[in-house]
Amino acid sequence: MHNNLIQKYNIPGPRYTSYPTVPYWNAESITPASWKDTVVKAFAESNSSEGISLYIHLPFCESLCTFCGCHKRITKRHSVESPYIDAVISEWKTYRSLFDATPRIKELHLGGGTPTFFSPDHLKMLIDGIMEHSRVAEGYEFSLEAHPNSTTREHLKTLYDPGFRRCSFGVQDYDPLVQKAINRIQSFEQVRRVTDWARETGYTSVSHDLIFGLPHQTLENVVDTINKTNEIAPDRLAFYSYAHVPWIKGTGQRGFSEEDLPKNETKRALYETGKKLLSEFGYEEIGMDHFALKSDSLYQSLQRKQLHRNFMGYTASKTRLMIGLGMSAIGDSWYAFAQNEKTVPEYETRANSGELPLFRGHLLTDEDRILRQHILNIMCHFETTWEQPDSQFPELKECLLMLAEMEADGLVELGKDKLVVPEHARPFVRNICMAFDLRLLREAPDTRIFSMTI
Repeated sequence: MHNNLIQKYNIPGPRYTSYPTVPYWNAESITPASWKDTVVKAFAESNSSEGISLYIHLPFCESLCTFCGCHKRITKRHSVESPYIDAVISEWKTYRSLFDATPRIKELHLGGGTPTFFSPDHLKMLIDGIMEHSRVAEGYEFSLEAHPNSTTREHLKTLYDPGFRRCSFGVQDYDPLVQKAINRIQSFEQVRRVTDWARETGYTSVSHDLIFGLPHQTLENVVDTINKTNEIAPDRLAFYSYAHVPWIKGTGQRGFSEEDLPKNETKRALYETGKKLLSEFGYEEIGMDHFALKSDSLYQSLQRKQLHRNFMGYTASKTRLMIGLGMSAIGDSWYAFAQNEKTVPEYETRANSGELPLFRGHLLTDEDRILRQHILNIMCHFETTWEQPDSQFPELKECLLMLAEMEADGLVELGKDKLVVPEHARPFVRNICMAFDLRLLREAPDTRIFSMTI
């Protein structure tokens, strides 16, 4: 990759797990009643055919990882588990009261925080409560995120029994100095052990999360981490760029000096080296920052052009309705987004009172939905088309003019009614999507609100 292009295009930009991106949500456009209306509409359109998705946020962690940008609550008091689960089940009961049919769950994902902070018994209580008045859709996929240090065989078996077949372990990096800087100390042996437990239990897809751009990280670290990863051979993995956003996340991302972070060409070399190694080990690149073996469903969905991207990242299938349960969880009805209260006490109080504990949201306009589809196409398939009238919008010509310089730099190929991102330009996909982000273009931020694109 030419260093001049990296310097030119390495600017702050969204990761596009949604459009509009959260900073550009129009909170005044949505009310609890209008969110409910869109949920009912999406449920009616999709439940009997594709089913619905549930994302359940389990926010507790025993210690703070200083690289983390998630909403979480740090505590060692496990007495928080049972009240929180009661609140999540109450919230789900409120959603179920909106439906005129039994929900068919196509995707169920436990995210964090640290889902395996919860005891196996409490996780069973949670899943039993969710599934008591629901049924499993055909081709379902149940998955969880897990911390290698807190995951036991019992955790994995307890969730395997109701249908979980995919788990993701946060690894980040195996170097002791890097692990100390990010306060995430776990041995290679422990990661291998829990991965083996998952496979012995019957999980068919095991994923590892790795991060490049961490403090004190070197090329040697990345090579060693990926060589070790190859020894375990997870079915898929994420190789994320560290998003350094301490102005948003506060002291949690100031556990080290800015000078300790690899920057620009050095940081990009970490990714290019890692990507090359992963390719040699048989991993195929999936969208942005994700890799999978050809035997994994994520790769197969890419081949079938069914890859989808949402607040959980890339998924092998999509549903029109995704309900977010738990503190700070985000739901997506395709017509609107809604995020829950961002503190545990406020969330629990409102969920237990029988109201939907919404903190903010956004009702998508017709323009939003058109632009969202273009950005999804580019993020998932590295191409999009405006051949059909329903994919066109008034500012299309201006958006394409903005891409002219990237076309001259060889980063995008523009046809009469189609855009294609060549393989060598995939690191710049966020920049390409920004040309379709009319909300960002109309109202450029005055301060840093996004991480760097490359």
